[in-house]
Amino acid sequence: MNFSLPAFNAFLNGTATVLLTLGFVFIKFGRWKAHRNSMVGALVVSAFFLFFYVLDKILRQGVHTQFGGEGFWQVFYYVMLISHVILAMIILPLIFRTLYLAVKQRYQDHRRWARFTYPAWYYVSVTGVLVYFFLYQWF
Repeated sequence: MNFSLPAFNAFLNGTATVLLTLGFVFIKFGRWKAHRNSMVGALVVSAFFLFFYVLDKILRQGVHTQFGGEGFWQVFYYVMLISHVILAMIILPLIFRTLYLAVKQRYQDHRRWARFTYPAWYYVSVTGVLVYFFLYQWF
């Protein structure tokens, strides 16, 4: 089996999704330390993803994989992809701001920011995996 950067990146996105889910569950049960560890883990995994995603783009010299679906699936894919890309561009500063507020123990502000940051980050992680499957597995 050959190593595939897109598959590895999908694995990293999937791992981030699992860690984000655990972080959400932990905070709902008041397990602050487990929440912190899960969210920091999601940040680290997402940072590795970003590094390897950029590396993949450099190695491919910016060439994009064409989507092979048609009709409904083509529309669905491109709507998902556009929303994924837009949120992916804005999520990093939101993550850092939310993390900063937690580190500074400004928990009320942290919760307020997390109400937007968390679902946006979660969406980017899940759709990142879906983009991989749409491009490399399903079509």
